[in-house]
Amino acid sequence: MRHLSLPALAVAAALAFSTAAEAQIKVGVGGPLTGPNAAFGAQIKNGAEQAAADINAAGGINGQKIELSFGDDVSDPKQGVSVANKFVADGVKFVIGHFNSGVSIPSSDVLAENGVLQVTPASTNPKYTERGLWNTFRTCGRDDQQGGVAGDFIAAALKGKKIAVVHDKTTYGKGLADETKKAMNAKGVSEVLYEGVNAGEKDFSALVGKIKASAADYVYWGGLHTEGGLIVRQMRDQGVKSVLIGADGIATEEFAAIAGPGAEGTLMTFAPDPQKRPEAQAVLKKFEEKKFKPEAYTLYSYAGLQIVAAAAAEAKSLDPKKVAETMRAGKPFKTVIGDIAFDKKGDITRPDYVMYTWKKGADGKITYVQN
Repeated sequence: MRHLSLPALAVAAALAFSTAAEAQIKVGVGGPLTGPNAAFGAQIKNGAEQAAADINAAGGINGQKIELSFGDDVSDPKQGVSVANKFVADGVKFVIGHFNSGVSIPSSDVLAENGVLQVTPASTNPKYTERGLWNTFRTCGRDDQQGGVAGDFIAAALKGKKIAVVHDKTTYGKGLADETKKAMNAKGVSEVLYEGVNAGEKDFSALVGKIKASAADYVYWGGLHTEGGLIVRQMRDQGVKSVLIGADGIATEEFAAIAGPGAEGTLMTFAPDPQKRPEAQAVLKKFEEKKFKPEAYTLYSYAGLQIVAAAAAEAKSLDPKKVAETMRAGKPFKTVIGDIAFDKKGDITRPDYVMYTWKKGADGKITYVQN
């Protein structure tokens, strides 16, 4: 038998400690980092980066430091699947993302088959968590919840007004528009126009003509900020004064930059502003120092990684399936957006949506303000 001297033992122990300290757990961050929805991709990326930095500073996940791997899906489902396969090849065990429901749904199939847990901060289509996959979670609400709030608001607050319903034909946009339509129809409100347009379109003159002919007072928009902003701008250019009602898909100040002055008065559903929560204040200061405004899904992304870290610590395991079991157990996790608990599907148990109005501030900028 070979005997080690005390100095040799000390060196061996130091090497073992060093290896443990340098061990890393790979976390993927997927979203539209480029393209028309890059503003939302930046939110997801910045939220995950700050969470990883803070968790690593506190010792990592079960003693292992987080190493982030980024994937740009450009809001395209096929590219999202490619990103998911890249994550698997890279040895990623947990994913924060994606943004678009139409990307998260096919990506989650790839990740589920390969033992990867996914937390989306932004994908709201019900199908994402309704398929019975073990690995799907979200820190945001669902379209059927958000559509219900919008539909109820239209029926109660806009009684007697003419409502047009327009969507971008995507999983998110059409799904949300249809849920809102269903909710308002159930309250006795019928739309004067139901129309789909293509995501990526620039010229909405034909749509604006139909809105004008319908004499709609309000246009419910199921889609994202780029097309929504262009629709508002082109409505105003053609003298159409219909007010847009949007949802979380327009929750970026880029919407107002595209829409122009006509953005003022736009209505929007979104969760209560997480930036006002006391739990978020310390993190908000860090974003402020970085000159990044943590709009919309930034803190939802941060919370997703917080929850993964807390669940792994409670499970005393980095096995994604064991972490998922802990997350589905119903116990709330403390996050920057408040206490979050999941049901058996992976949906949050405290869905909450409120109305916002886009208003001009003292600085002349138009931004969304909670009603």
